[in-house]
Amino acid sequence: MSSTETPSSSAKLSLNVVNRQGETVGTVEVDPQEFGGKVNKQLLHDVVVMYLANQRAGTHSTLRRGEVAGSTKKLFRQKGTGNARVGTRRTNKRKGGGTAKGPKPRDYEYHLPKKAVQAATRMAVLSKFQDHEAVILDDLTLPEIKTKQVAGVLKALKVQGLTCLIGTSAFDKNLYRSARNIAGVEVMPTSQFNAYAVLRPKRLVLTKSALEELRKGPPTKAAAAP
Repeated sequence: MSSTETPSSSAKLSLNVVNRQGETVGTVEVDPQEFGGKVNKQLLHDVVVMYLANQRAGTHSTLRRGEVAGSTKKLFRQKGTGNARVGTRRTNKRKGGGTAKGPKPRDYEYHLPKKAVQAATRMAVLSKFQDHEAVILDDLTLPEIKTKQVAGVLKALKVQGLTCLIGTSAFDKNLYRSARNIAGVEVMPTSQFNAYAVLRPKRLVLTKSALEELRKGPPTKAAAAP
């Protein structure tokens, strides 16, 4: 067995379901096979590196010796002065000269196979379950935009002050606007999950409906067709 993979387990994971007051109101069983069965650390690493590379602007630029200001004339003759031979003022050996082999604008974007990226996302969620870094919430709908309510829920769940990702089954405007002003907290529907977004925060908070959406798996071509 590769050292980059965690052992596969057929035993179901029992996760507590809590309410907004942090009280346990039930349990839900999750089959690891629904999320790939095992966590491949190498695949997670590759997908996270790909995601970070795709975020790079690639606008870095340095001036080469042909682009800096200055004369191209040789500073003094080759022989007879007693000094070491020199070239122009633009050489990278002199202050104010060009940069040798410096970076120029480039595109860092590349893509791994779609199925590998989808598998990595599900493995990232499974790793949160296995490491006890996930919280299942029975419901988190808000009748109005109120940051205080979300802050109170996070405090009751004992994730206040920690970075966390709140996953919902669909985009919730009230919840998003209520939580966006809390440092380290991000609200995202499960359809927009990626391995980096799941792994980066310390805690993953999922509503029960969001968990059910994740258990369905990525949409197939037949289901996605109109």
